[in-house]
Amino acid sequence: MHYFNYKNSVLHAEDVSVETLAETYGTPLYVYSYKTLLRHFKSYDDSFKDFPHIICYALKANSNAAILRTFAAEGGGADIVSGGELYRALRAGIPPQKIVYAGVGKKEDEINYALNQDILMFNVESEQELMALDKAAEKLGKLVPIALRINPGVDPATHAKITTGSKKNKFGIPFEGALEFYKLAQKLKHVKIVGIHEHIGSQIISLKPFLIALQRLVSLIDELNAEGIEIKYLDIGGGLGIQYLDEIPPHPADLAEQIKPILQGRNLTIVMEPGRTLVGNAGLLVTKVLYTKKGHDRDFIIVDAGMNDMIRPAMYDAYHHIMPVYKKNRKDVFADIVGPICESSDYLGKDRDLPAMQQGEYAVVMSAGAYGYSMSSNYNSRPRAAEVLVHGAEHFLIRKRETYDDLVRNELVPEFMK
Repeated sequence: MHYFNYKNSVLHAEDVSVETLAETYGTPLYVYSYKTLLRHFKSYDDSFKDFPHIICYALKANSNAAILRTFAAEGGGADIVSGGELYRALRAGIPPQKIVYAGVGKKEDEINYALNQDILMFNVESEQELMALDKAAEKLGKLVPIALRINPGVDPATHAKITTGSKKNKFGIPFEGALEFYKLAQKLKHVKIVGIHEHIGSQIISLKPFLIALQRLVSLIDELNAEGIEIKYLDIGGGLGIQYLDEIPPHPADLAEQIKPILQGRNLTIVMEPGRTLVGNAGLLVTKVLYTKKGHDRDFIIVDAGMNDMIRPAMYDAYHHIMPVYKKNRKDVFADIVGPICESSDYLGKDRDLPAMQQGEYAVVMSAGAYGYSMSSNYNSRPRAAEVLVHGAEHFLIRKRETYDDLVRNELVPEFMK
């Protein structure tokens, strides 16, 4: 699953002690394991090796250039949802022909940027977006390659805030109207239909919702073929879960085993958009214990990483395993692990029984590689953390820690205030 292990009672990232990293780069600090990133990418690539496929990594999970370059070097593509993510993907060497553009709110300048780069396809979310794409392509003298994002109305049995394929969600085109929508797209002069897309949610630990959604899309593909509409790319989205606590998520090989028979004999290329499964357990957040204190019914362990560094616990009530860098005999305490932000929701872990920690020692938040740094902010005017990549016994700074100057770099003072 990952290459973070205790060696001689000290937590290591591959062959480097986490204490060495914390002392070298400071805290809070995001640490990523190259071997884990590679292992997770290959688990997808190998599982689908007998079927035409493109692995389009979901940049929203973690968009650091070093991570993108790691996947690009293995032949990976990109799933993007903004012009900024397109810029990052291209800058990291990901070929435009392996980039798919999703998202409900594509702006005109972003559409033009992607059209001029000749990306693989746009995953269309609404009729107005389709018309905007057709209009933009006409102005540029191009054909815009599209897939329609279909909302299959499937409950993915995950947290309500990370479902994307139920009937109440803002994403995609209702399944019931999909055939007519494709017929509309077929009539547009500057639109080229190349695919079909669905994405039902995130952190899904059962294959059943994936298979139900896929069966619905396959039935729609058959209807489209009968209408003379050819589908080349079947984009099955992402959303496969990882282990945070005691979940037992399926392996990509399990997914491949179930879906390949459904698609056997069909002239389709599978597009996948994994994010969390590639990077989630490949990263951890290192933090330093600032203070400890007794509360009314619990201890408080106050650390230097806050909700601005890792917002998932506050936003989703998400669980992340937290443990000390030094593994030694110590009593357990009932505690909350909290940060320095002036919010009651500023915690990394609540109601935990965990080893008592002392002022000045280091702790780690596990499974922090996905939606950690990418969702971080400068709330309370806190500079964002540094990021480090470990490769065997070597370690590399892949993002500098922000400074106070960075906080105000883009602010301007009106003339009358000078």
